[in-house]
Amino acid sequence: MLINNNIPDISKQIYQKDLLDILEKKYSILGPIWVTSQMEWMNGIYASFKNHDKFLIIIYLLKKTLDIYSRNFIKLTYDEFYKKDSVEIGHFNVTEISKELNIPKESARRKINELQDIGAILRSGKRIIIDRSSFQYVKPINALKRISRFLSLLSKESAEEEILLHELSSEHLGTIIKNNFSFIWKNYYELQIPMMLTYKKIFKDLETFHIFGTCVVNQHLQYHNLDDPKINREDFIESIVSQKIQGINAMSISDITGIPRATVIRKLQNLVLRKNLTIDNKKHYRLSGSFTNKFKTPQKVLLNHLANFSTKVFNFSIL
Repeated sequence: MLINNNIPDISKQIYQKDLLDILEKKYSILGPIWVTSQMEWMNGIYASFKNHDKFLIIIYLLKKTLDIYSRNFIKLTYDEFYKKDSVEIGHFNVTEISKELNIPKESARRKINELQDIGAILRSGKRIIIDRSSFQYVKPINALKRISRFLSLLSKESAEEEILLHELSSEHLGTIIKNNFSFIWKNYYELQIPMMLTYKKIFKDLETFHIFGTCVVNQHLQYHNLDDPKINREDFIESIVSQKIQGINAMSISDITGIPRATVIRKLQNLVLRKNLTIDNKKHYRLSGSFTNKFKTPQKVLLNHLANFSTKVFNFSIL
């Protein structure tokens, strides 16, 4: 009797709900690592074009190509995907970009024209091409490392809860992502694009979210609770707001994000007026009490996206 060793052991599969429960239950361990990773990703985005919406357009168009690969059962490794600087993308129009990315139509048209002017988007006959050599943020080397480290930590916490049989190393997870790059990166964009659009809707623009998120990271990283180091998301959020954690000043935010100081100060003032942040007499900014209720629901939705993404990577690793 022949046994096909390539048939996966379905009983080993991980379920999204289980990982979401881990993310919620052990948020004080996982949350600071994840939000730091997200803001470092945002820093890289801003460095590319000094404009978040332009990069949002680029990754939206790249995802359209990754969708085509997935629908036609084409799987590219990391090296295959980045073998050339150019990537052919599907047809698009300004109305589609405006609607899908919540960018006013005229703004979308202007940003697309600017991307064409710098050579990031090229038209060659009927072909539309993204030229990755025309902007800084080409290969996601650091993003891939950060994701692998976060997923390794999530696997450790999952193994402790007997969701996974054992912890997965960041090296192993990095290899899995690289070997299945076109599929996994499509899912990564399906995690990141809704995150950006959700917070853009809340804050009205991505620069404000970027600045606010940097304040969040500051308080996440300074949090510590020796009595109970592993607490759930809601208790953690309440705790970082109530603890006397030192805030962060405008100059530091500008240095971290790359956003000009004058813009940072203006956006911070708006965040204080909206009661998302408070400012002390040393001009340090920190989260306000109203933060806790305002962001619980959207954060829950985005954690569900993260659980979905993590589930797919873990199942690639173990099945």
